[in-house]
Amino acid sequence: QIQLAESGGGSVQAGGSLRLSCVASRRTSANLYTLYVMSWFRQVPGKAREFVAAAMWGGGTPRYRDSVNGRFTISRDDAKATMILEMTNLKPEDTAVYYCAASRNPWSTTHRGASAYHYWGQGTQVTVSS
Repeated sequence: QIQLAESGGGSVQAGGSLRLSCVASRRTSANLYTLYVMSWFRQVPGKAREFVAAAMWGGGTPRYRDSVNGRFTISRDDAKATMILEMTNLKPEDTAVYYCAASRNPWSTTHRGASAYHYWGQGTQVTVSS
């Protein structure tokens, strides 16, 4: 079993920056290198969880939702089983609980949906005030 743990959420004013981290760990002999896609999703009350960004094992072009492209940067360190989301020029509409997610399958367009992921973190709150 693989566990994901997020950190780095908080409250900032519009235009500010935050850095989210996600660390993957295992409780069994599960291989962390089968986590082909690691992504960030976010969710606000009453709405579906939405895709934010994805990073691929071994490199590859990261993916972003349009509204964060150019403001957010995703990266991962496979040796450390860590994923980072650098968020800049934050806007009030970025306010949400941010979740780390991981999939054992290679990237496809289905990974923009939550159902494509096998593992989830508990989430970290990001609040952006105007």
